[in-house]
Formats: sequence, structure tokens, C-alpha cells
Amino acid sequence: MLKILAALAALALPTAAVAQTRPPEPVEVMILGTYHFGNPGQDIHNARVDPVTTPDKQAQLEAVAAGLARFQPTAIAVERVAPDQSTLLDPRYPAFTPADLLTNPDERAQIAYRLAHRLGLDRVYAIDEQAREGEPSYFPFEQVQAWVQANGRADDLGAMHGEVAAMIADLERRQSTDTVGQLLAAFNTPERIASDQGFYARMMAFGAGEEQPGAYLNGRWYTRNAMIFARLMQVARPGDRIVVVYGAGHGFWLRQMVQTTPGYRLIEPNEYLPIR
Repeated sequence: MLKILAALAALALPTAAVAQTRPPEPVEVMILGTYHFGNPGQDIHNARVDPVTTPDKQAQLEAVAAGLARFQPTAIAVERVAPDQSTLLDPRYPAFTPADLLTNPDERAQIAYRLAHRLGLDRVYAIDEQAREGEPSYFPFEQVQAWVQANGRADDLGAMHGEVAAMIADLERRQSTDTVGQLLAAFNTPERIASDQGFYARMMAFGAGEEQPGAYLNGRWYTRNAMIFARLMQVARPGDRIVVVYGAGHGFWLRQMVQTTPGYRLIEPNEYLPIR
């Protein structure tokens, strides 16, 4: 009998050990793709964005913040390079006050800082990646253009530019009829995310043999997003709920990385954005 009891006790030990080492709580990540409110002119195509500092737009952005607050985020991450790569804290957030919302149109202030201030968060991280001096560009579009011109493919690239220009014109028109919440929701639908990624993927058709500038551009673009996500992993804690406020063009890869990384769970922003 004693031998039987000892054997049962031995079998119970692994079960108890497993119970005491439960896997950590997943990190929930919301990737909120945005358009650039301040129109910094840093992209290939840049939209004319109506001022977001007006009373009407400010009310719409307050509704956006209220909707995102229902997610109860514990941290925010934005598209900025952190000077201190050990903490990755956004150096500009500590000086933020609500009065800045009436003068600073930047989406990092209007969405990310507004939300963090509303919730009393101090964990606002700057997780962006940019090429340093002497490093190759993360978006070597000039190489694609040179190959296109040298190989008689200018019309093909021009047609792609035309499609993007039409999308921008649509955004410019819809600013007068749709709320900021509705516009953000449109940028975060599966169809729009796939369309944005399609612009990059179709550039892989520009190249031949050993000269593949379109494929190289896609590889560099992926690398930048991987570096961004690696920084997100650096600051994430088990059980975190993180809102990542980033240019919409990054949405496809950042979402894919959340979905395929163990311990992370993707949260759809359109479940929280005010769309009415």
C-alpha cells in the first residue's frame, strides 16, 4: 500500500508543478493605422489634411479617445525614434498638456498623447526605426525609379501612382463628410490594409535577373517593420494592453507580426473606434 501511495504522489508532482508555472498572460496589441494629421510631406504621396485643431475636429478626436479608452490600454507606442534605446520612452510626452491639442496637429499628440493623458499613463514609448548615417535606406524607391526608367516600365509605375493619388483624393473629399473616427476606421479595414500592402508587393515586378530593386525595397521595408516590432517586444510586459499609433502603411506587417508571435494577441481598432 505504501508503494502505491508513493507512486501516486510521484505522479501528482508534475501536475502540481505545471499548475504553478502557468504561461504568462498574453500581450494584447492594437495596431491603429493613421493618416498624417500634420501633413509633414515625408511620404511619396501626401494628402491635404484639414486642420484637426478646430472645435469640431477636437470633439471628434475626443470621441476617438473615449472609444480607444474602452480597451483600457496600459501603454502606448508611437512612430518616433527614442533617444534612449534602453528605455524607449517618448521624450516629448512628459511635457504634453491638453493645451497642446489646440496648436499641435500631429497624430501622436492628437491620438496617442491625448489617450495616455486621459488614462493617466506614463508608459508612452517611441519605437520607430530609421536608417542611420551611412546605412541604406529602408525605402530605396530611387532604385526602383531608376530601373523603371531604364527598362521602359514608366507607364506601369505611373499607373500605380495614379491609384494611390485616387485614394488620397478620396480621403481629401471625405474629410468634409466623415468624422475622424470614421476616417480612421476606413484605414483599418482588412480591404484597405491589403490594398496598402499591395502597393509595396507589386513593386517586386520591377526587376529582372540579378537586378531586383523592387524585391530589395520590400525586404528593406519588412526589416524596418521588424525592427519596430522588436522594440515593441522590448517594452511589453505580460498582460499588457498596448495601443500602437502608426502610419497606416505599416499596418500589414505590424499586424502580421502580432498575429504570428507567441504570447501576443491582435486587437482590432474598429471594435473601439466611433464609426457613427
